[in-house]
Amino acid sequence: MSDRDRRPSEPAGLDGLPPLYSIAKGEVVSVQTYGAFVRLPGYRKEGLVHVSEMSASRVENASEIVDVGEHVWIKVIGREIQGDKVKLSFSMKAVNQGTGRDLDPNNVMAEQDSRRRKQFRDQTSNRITLEAVLNTTCSKCGCKGHFTKDCFSAPGLQYALLPEEDDEEPQQQPSTAAQHQDSDKKKKKKEKKAKKKSKKRERKESESDSSSSSSSECKSKRRRQEHERDRDDKKKKKHKKHKSHKHS
Repeated sequence: MSDRDRRPSEPAGLDGLPPLYSIAKGEVVSVQTYGAFVRLPGYRKEGLVHVSEMSASRVENASEIVDVGEHVWIKVIGREIQGDKVKLSFSMKAVNQGTGRDLDPNNVMAEQDSRRRKQFRDQTSNRITLEAVLNTTCSKCGCKGHFTKDCFSAPGLQYALLPEEDDEEPQQQPSTAAQHQDSDKKKKKKEKKAKKKSKKRERKESESDSSSSSSSECKSKRRRQEHERDRDDKKKKKHKKHKSHKHS
């Protein structure tokens, strides 16, 4: 039996298309950022070579690899019917572009890629947004924000999320305590500064007192000395007068 006889029967919509995992040479008729469309001789339907199927290395843009009108070797890795449309998926990296030799004869890479595409489609079709989860009400505990299968509450007990105001109150308490500590520190610093200033004033006053007392003492001494000199001068004058009277 041939490979075609072993394969399961395919829908009628796929008739007239190139067989799965077949290799052929086609012409590039359109180049997009996400891939290139290739037309095979003898077929009306065009197939897409995605950028991930162009090379074993990463490709950012299909124009880096192919141009319109270029002939390339491809391998048919997917034939799908989506609604009224039939989609063909081709691969260039599974075929040697120089000789046309099949580089994936056991179709291992092709099957892996098809499974990856199916998983991606399943995940995108069943999206669950964060808002939907937050608005979900658990039938076990009656709270919002989680599913019943993820509920951890025991029967008879209910848990609810605390409001944001309660979360902010304990944060304000340490802030007030910190403010009290800062005010106490400032008061202590002010008291220390006042003590230092008072000590400086006392020193200045004591120095001024000592200087004033010493200056007063000096003045009194000078006065005494002057007074004594005046007395001596007067005595000398009297003595001279007395002598002059005697001689006369």
